[in-house]
Amino acid sequence: MGTTQLETVPEPKYWHLRTVLSEALDSEFSVGEILPNERDLAARFGVARATLRQALEQLELEGRLQRRRGVGTTVAPPRMGVPVGTARHAWPGGPDDAWQTLDCTLEVPPAAVAEALATGREEPVHTVRRSRVSHGQPVATELLYVPAGSVPDLSGIDAPSGAARARAVLRELQRLELERQENTVELGSARADDARELDRLPGAPVLVVTTRFIARGRTAALSAATYRADTCRLTFGDSGDVEIHHGPERAAS
Repeated sequence: MGTTQLETVPEPKYWHLRTVLSEALDSEFSVGEILPNERDLAARFGVARATLRQALEQLELEGRLQRRRGVGTTVAPPRMGVPVGTARHAWPGGPDDAWQTLDCTLEVPPAAVAEALATGREEPVHTVRRSRVSHGQPVATELLYVPAGSVPDLSGIDAPSGAARARAVLRELQRLELERQENTVELGSARADDARELDRLPGAPVLVVTTRFIARGRTAALSAATYRADTCRLTFGDSGDVEIHHGPERAAS
């Protein structure tokens, strides 16, 4: 690789370097490829390592790079689409569902969830825990709250908890006719539990997508899904497959 000197520009040097690095990621590197070490990169671009670190941190925040312990800095895969506002509705656990079912417990939900489900404050509900992985890394974690009234035939299931119980809850939900679902999205900070599951530090930015599943005129289930903000993008409408890449030589798909 040759040496590229940065021109004098009015914007902060690290920001200009971030733009130059972004173009290099598009033209010279592939997804998952490990970047050269900081010393070599700083020498190539003629900047101090502190400036380089600022640029790398910005690209990591934007989801272009990933820093993995024991591996180094790698080129991140494209952001995973999170559909919201779509007309296509489906129960969790359907054939096209990309989530992995992990566990299910019977426990009292948070007060806000109990209110949304119209259950008693101390009434336990089925709490299904699921996760989503993309390119080998965790990108989202979900808690799905299902009141007993939505899955009345679970009485014959012996397993009180675990993945088998969770799958049984999801199967029973499929028996209900889904009328619609309502999504809300907000930017938040990763709590300790979420951060551990998503391999992030507590306080890292996340997208929290809350989904109410409506059946028989009431909320039959409520999902609270937490996505890593650096690996996901929101999609709206029925054509959520539109993706605009960073590099000028790549066309939108």
